[in-house]
Amino acid sequence: MNPSTLTPKNVDEYLAEGCGRCSLHGTPECKVHSWQNELKALRVIALECGLTEEIKWGVPCYTYKKSNVLLISALKQCCTLSFMKGSLLKDPNKILTLPGENSQSACLIRFTSIKQINELEPILKTYIFEAIEVEKAGLKVEFSKSKALNIPEELQMKFDEDPALKEAFEGLTPGRQRGYVIHISGAKQSKTRVARIEKWIPQIFKGKGIHDR
Repeated sequence: MNPSTLTPKNVDEYLAEGCGRCSLHGTPECKVHSWQNELKALRVIALECGLTEEIKWGVPCYTYKKSNVLLISALKQCCTLSFMKGSLLKDPNKILTLPGENSQSACLIRFTSIKQINELEPILKTYIFEAIEVEKAGLKVEFSKSKALNIPEELQMKFDEDPALKEAFEGLTPGRQRGYVIHISGAKQSKTRVARIEKWIPQIFKGKGIHDR
């Protein structure tokens, strides 16, 4: 079955079965099961800040008036809280990190214990409220285009939105990465590039290239 057809309908289903983006969906080995307490704690914090809960890209997404504010997700070694426009936050406590060296918008916080989340809860809420104010003010991230990078802007934006996809892509061999970049960049229209990215996301999460079966 295509992993995209297993996308959870809501966060309760996500916590019970996983994101549906790999073959571990619904099994005890799914990464989501390793971070149940942490993910549930982050969920409560986001909801207490007045955000609306949805599922996007297979993971819990929290929005303010339909604008994406943050994501929570599970990785192998940690779970994360990702701010979609984290680069615009002040970060006085120096807890935000980039999901990848080329990221320009999203910033995340990695957690490895429920204790860590409980201790940071007041600070996390302060950051979330600041992120909401960013949306209220209509602030936008100005993306810079570097000649040294061949990553299409649409793919880079998708990486910023979804740290798990960024991690999966970086885990591919250089040849597989190059194959995707060439294929996506070959489309003349932005909407076609976006469509190509969406088509190949399940394959990327499987660790496979375009020509792999």
